[in-house]
Amino acid sequence: MERDPPSKPGKTPPKRPARKTAKPYERPRGGPAKPVADLVPQIGRAAFRRFGFVQSSVVTRWPEIVGPQHAKVCAPESIRFPPGEKSEGILQLVVLPAHAPLIQHVIPEIIERVNRFFGYRAVVRAKIRQGAVKPPAAQEKRTAPPSLKPIPMELGDSLRDIGDPELRAVLESLARSVAHQEEKDEQE
Repeated sequence: MERDPPSKPGKTPPKRPARKTAKPYERPRGGPAKPVADLVPQIGRAAFRRFGFVQSSVVTRWPEIVGPQHAKVCAPESIRFPPGEKSEGILQLVVLPAHAPLIQHVIPEIIERVNRFFGYRAVVRAKIRQGAVKPPAAQEKRTAPPSLKPIPMELGDSLRDIGDPELRAVLESLARSVAHQEEKDEQE
């Protein structure tokens, strides 16, 4: 063990640096982890606002708003509102060149449908720009959900006697899946 040399009278011995205590762990700012699916609408909303859309659903639901025939030949590009306003905007449409005269004639109907979608007078004018339009995604023909497929006859009578509709639906689903699995096993 080593000792400090005797100090001279009137002088204080040098101080040793104080030991730093470790801080307790703190989670970084931003709160707990979030699923990416929860963040995507917020990211998309910011991108759509940057390009002039108050609601991204105008773009995603365009075929519902104007109908499938018009959605094939025109698409919304932006909605520009007067500064500080969220009404009486100008809808910018991209239209296939060959269909521009037709769309020009149905502009009042399109404006009415967009305003009905918003629920207030969001758009008062529309501008047309000719260009390429990406057609809406083709709707797949939907198949009947498993609950509408027939139940095997040998199981149907016994399940009809069950009074609770939820229990009956679950047991019917189970019977269908068992019957389907048996069909697969027979085919192999």
